[in-house]
Amino acid sequence: MEYISFLVETGVTSVAVQAFTGTYGINYGRIADNIPSSDKVVSLIRAAKMKNMKIYDADHDAIKAFRGTGLELVVVALLNGYLQAMSANDDQAMNWIKENVQAFLPDTLIRGICAGNEVLGMAEFELWGALVGAVKNIYKAVKKLQLADLVQITTPHAQAVFVRSCTFKKTVKRKYTKPFLELFAEIGSQFCLNAAPFLVYMADPANIDINYARFESKY
Repeated sequence: MEYISFLVETGVTSVAVQAFTGTYGINYGRIADNIPSSDKVVSLIRAAKMKNMKIYDADHDAIKAFRGTGLELVVVALLNGYLQAMSANDDQAMNWIKENVQAFLPDTLIRGICAGNEVLGMAEFELWGALVGAVKNIYKAVKKLQLADLVQITTPHAQAVFVRSCTFKKTVKRKYTKPFLELFAEIGSQFCLNAAPFLVYMADPANIDINYARFESKY
């Protein structure tokens, strides 16, 4: 069951889309029962004085709920199941961008696209190889539509891609991380990590400092 939680993104490139103005925001997950409508969620978010959002798909009703609100929909997401098609066919990428991003601009402040979610480390190895190609074609479409200065493309990673602090696992390091890091540096995208230190703490509270789970500054 997903829930509303803090969105934390870590960037390693110095170039970024200038339109993004936020520092933190909300992950708006909707895989649950008895959840409020998107319109009610937007009202709650505005009342909490948050202004940056991430959704895990490109649901049109959810995107429309942010129209004209002044809230930044920092990320809409391309589901993992689309990566291979996007990698193999740039027309697919163009159609997806037109239908799920361009169609809602400028009234909805879409600022980013996540190409897949936590792909590296999954058992579906065929998606690993499709990731860079999908990002390339999505960026190509965004640039052709003259949206590259407005909408940034990235892909969020799980903490599992690291064997320890800032060191990639050997299984993903050479063949997969180098190409997409080079691509992201070229197009000015950020490296994004789904950081969940509270889950690490829950798994081993005897050895993990609770202040780590609280994002205390010394960590």
